[in-house]
Formats: sequence, structure tokens, C-alpha cells
Amino acid sequence: MNTGPLAGLRVIELAGIGPGPFATMMLADLGADVVRIDRPAAAGVFPGKPEEDLLNRGKRSVVADLKRPEAVETVLTLLERADVVVEGYRPGVAERLGLGPDACWERNPRLVYGRMTGWGQTGPLAQSAGHDIDYIAVTGALHTIGEADGAPQVPLNLVGDFGGGGMYLVVGILAALRVAERTGQGQVVDAAIVDGAAHLLTGIHAFLNAGAWDDRRGANMLDGGAPYYATYETADGRHMAVGAIESKFYAELLARLAIDAEPRQQHDRSEWPVTRGKIAAAFATRTLAEWCEVFDGSDACVAPVVSLREAVTHPHVEERGSIIDRGGVVQAAPAPRFSLSKTSLGSPPPVPGEHTRAVLEEWGIADATDLIERGVVG
Repeated sequence: MNTGPLAGLRVIELAGIGPGPFATMMLADLGADVVRIDRPAAAGVFPGKPEEDLLNRGKRSVVADLKRPEAVETVLTLLERADVVVEGYRPGVAERLGLGPDACWERNPRLVYGRMTGWGQTGPLAQSAGHDIDYIAVTGALHTIGEADGAPQVPLNLVGDFGGGGMYLVVGILAALRVAERTGQGQVVDAAIVDGAAHLLTGIHAFLNAGAWDDRRGANMLDGGAPYYATYETADGRHMAVGAIESKFYAELLARLAIDAEPRQQHDRSEWPVTRGKIAAAFATRTLAEWCEVFDGSDACVAPVVSLREAVTHPHVEERGSIIDRGGVVQAAPAPRFSLSKTSLGSPPPVPGEHTRAVLEEWGIADATDLIERGVVG
């Protein structure tokens, strides 16, 4: 029996890529029953087999040919029994399919309609193609990341797709569900990556407005400009991450490194180049493993930079089970954790159409066999 905090919540996902599937994966991790509507023989961007795509874990899959009116009608019937629907099309596509918000609300007025896009439903770029890197570029986020004398560095697709996109969609859906519970009325959640990425910069804007942030890369406290918040190479070519922002942590950093530097000059930018040189020279004298021993149990805010595969066996990550191995498949465990409700990984990612008959019958579609035999679903 599912005991996650969202147990009993029914979600329909109109299959997309990236941030939309990430958001519905989170809902599934938290206990929601997520049914993904896949298209027949749809080509995606995932390079492996569908059953290896971890963004679809915990979900069930129904294949439906949305070019056929009977398939659209079937999805609308499913939506009568759903709490949430999520789509990631360009603005207007869902409406042309007959699955826009108004059509859905005619069947189910309390349905929360989640829309996941890069540019949003409105604005001059709303109909333009784009990807994570484009959305974080126009918000200023990409400009802030990288070395002072180098080009902007791409932070994977964490800041845009998953941080500014999928996570904000989840927050919006949960908020809209709260309203639907009180009023019986669903609404559209317009989750645009450009909005979320901009929102993630709120703290940096606060520094900028206060005159405490230089609008250049590699020149500030949190962008690698400060010597006490940076990475340093070790004797074996690895790296240690340093985040000693507070004065007492910085003093411990200097003590553990055994270097001659004045703690009271921590925030004196004129001293940063000299201090950085001393810290770099110190780290270069020992291997990563040796420095891990030096800083073990300290408050110097120093950690080893490990690879994705190494992270699985980092003592803290391993003890908490933050990253787990299930049947040879390494993946992050559900997050966050709850004191009462228990989350779980749920089922492995499905093959498209794996649950078509089961879902249709369970959700009250009386003519499931006929729809399958005619190729409307499959």
C-alpha cells in the first residue's frame, strides 16, 4: 500500500521531455498515481531504452494516438477521474488536440492544469523553440557562472529545466490543489523556466541591490571570486571544495591548512589574489584522500569533489541513502523525507503502453478491449 504524502492523488501526464517528466516523477515519488500518455512510436531524446529513463520511474504508461478523436475522448474520460494533468507542448498545441484547459474543465471543473514550457504561455518568445541554456541566458543566471577571465559555464540543466522548471511546476500544482480543495475550481499553472530561473536569483538580486555584488563573473563571494568559496586542485589532480564563508569557519580553514593569512582580512578584496595563491599552494601539497583526513569532522566547510559514480560510496551519502542502487540501476532516492509519510521509488520506468489495459479498466473505460483492438490505444 502506498503511504506517500500524495497517496490517492491521480495525475495524467501528456508525455513530454525534461522538466515535465521530472515534475511528475517527483509527484510519483511522493505517492501520486501518475499515468503517462505516450504517443505511438514517439521518438524522444533519451538515448537508452524507455525502461531505463529514470524520469519515468513510479509511473504507468498508456499509449494513445492523439491524432484520433477516439483517443482524445478516451483521455478526456480519464481526466474526469484525475486531479492533475501536466502538458509540455508549445502554447496552443493542447487546444488544437482538443485537450486544452477549457475542454478538460468541461469534464472536470476541479482539475489542476499544469503547463510546462521554457518561455511561458505569453510573451514575444512564447512560440519560439528553446532549451535550458537559452532560458537561463536571458535571466542573467548563465552570465553569473564561470571564471572571471573565461566564458559563461553551463551548469548542466539543473538551474533551468529541473530547478527553474520542474520544481516550480510541482510547487504550483500543490498550491493549485489546495485552492481546488477549498473552492472546487481548478486552474492553470503556467510554469515557465524563464520565470523560475529568474526567481532562483532572488538572493543574488538582493546582494546586487545592496551594492554587495559585482555584475561580473568570478568576482563575488558565491561565484568563485572569493578565495574562501572556491575549488582547489590537490597533489593528485583532484579537487577540494571550500565554502568557509563565516569568520570562524574561515579561521579553522586557515588553521587546518597551516598557512600564514590574516583571518580579519577575509573580506578585503584587495587581499583575495594573495590569499587564493596561498590556499592553492597549500592544497597542492597533498592528495585528495590526505586532505579528507585533515578536514574530517572539522567546521572548515571543506569537501572532496567526487564524480557521479564516486558519490554513491561517499560515507555521508551512503549512510543516508541519498543515492541508491536498485537492481544495478543507480539513482537518487526520493526527496524530501517525512516523519510520518513514507516515500518510495515505486515501479521501474515503464515500456510505453505497458499499462494501457490495466489503467483503462481501473479508471472506468468500459470499452478498453475494443479501443485496443482498433489501435486507438495500445
